[in-house]
Amino acid sequence: MGTVGVKELKNRLTQYLRRTKKGEEVIVTERGTPIALIQPIQTAEKPATREAKLAKLAATGLITLPTKKSLRIVRRVKVSGRPLSRTILGDRR
Repeated sequence: MGTVGVKELKNRLTQYLRRTKKGEEVIVTERGTPIALIQPIQTAEKPATREAKLAKLAATGLITLPTKKSLRIVRRVKVSGRPLSRTILGDRR
């Protein structure tokens, strides 16, 4: 396990990410006080956010993350009149 300051991490991020890929945990400090832990995603105990959970599943190969942006939210349309389900049931008879 290594310890690195924020400034050093910023300057050599790629180097520390390589070390993390190899299984090493890195403690990030700010003025000597630990503020974060960078660890391989496979060894993360319990991801807190949905994004972290999905990233862990993708790292283990259980899922494949989408490569395109997600669709924007579609607004529901209200239609008046007879419900479509009744029309379909009527056509089946």
